[in-house]
Amino acid sequence: MACSLIGSSSALKEVHAAIALVAPVDSAVLLVGETGTGKELIARAIHDAGPRRHQRFVAVNCAAIPAGLLESELFGHERGAFTGAVAQGVGRFQAADRGTLFLDEIGDLPFELQPKLLRALQEQQIERLGSGGRSVHVNVRVVAATNQDLPGMVERRAFRADLFYRLNVFPIRVPPLRERREDIPLLVAHFVHCFAQRQGKVIDEVPKDFIDALRQYAWPGNVRELQNLIERAVIATTGRTLQIPTTDQVVHRPTPPFRTLAEVEREHIVATLDATDWVIGGWNGAAARLGLSRTTLISRMQRLGITAQGRATKSSAATPLFKRDSAEQYPEAEAV
Repeated sequence: MACSLIGSSSALKEVHAAIALVAPVDSAVLLVGETGTGKELIARAIHDAGPRRHQRFVAVNCAAIPAGLLESELFGHERGAFTGAVAQGVGRFQAADRGTLFLDEIGDLPFELQPKLLRALQEQQIERLGSGGRSVHVNVRVVAATNQDLPGMVERRAFRADLFYRLNVFPIRVPPLRERREDIPLLVAHFVHCFAQRQGKVIDEVPKDFIDALRQYAWPGNVRELQNLIERAVIATTGRTLQIPTTDQVVHRPTPPFRTLAEVEREHIVATLDATDWVIGGWNGAAARLGLSRTTLISRMQRLGITAQGRATKSSAATPLFKRDSAEQYPEAEAV
């Protein structure tokens, strides 16, 4: 089924415009966004809108494969390259030849593999494990994605600068759901239709107060969290009107006040400083825990007015509006 980029918000329109610009060319694309925002669907949309649409789209999650197996998974191996290699193995690069390779969670790629990935991107050549240095030519368009701060990782030498610049040819920021709240009714309608059809139900009404509550929620899990919530609601529904599970009675819960990004950043930095007894530098200091350099952290503290005299006590976490549990993902229900 084709990718579903659902919504008419200005934030999503910017993503559509970026896809239209970059899809016809073979330049590398780096998708940056929080977990659950639909980065793989956008990667598929880029593939489907480009000249490689009739070739394979191959996805690999760099965080889901053990580091010891990832090299073979990406580049392949020859027979006898390691214990258990009884036949030649084709890697994801070769599988995506003439098509698109999607490297999800690229920030989790082991440091020792990064030079090999860089060579594959620059030279369009790979070397299978155990090949004795023999190269195989591939023609692959690469789209990478991350929810991490890659520039910060480059700064603290956890990610190679040359690989970052090679991947960051055309960056696209994928907006979180809280920045495109006007898309929530359309997404809800899409998910209700997909899950109702899957479960053999007919649901043609969604309570307005439920939609209102969804539009006020902060959505830390983004579209994936919304999808799982609607799946639970469809399971609980016995009539034609969507019923909200008793564990998700959001319409009866008070909505927490919104905070600015600066307030959230300040609170997180102060909490980290408290946890390190306000030690900024060092391998276990606040800067290292935040993934920042010492000077960058000091600069942000000055900008946010954080001083040692203003140490804050830790506040209790607010009760989330929805429970965060997992649910099986149906491909036909995916949307961003």
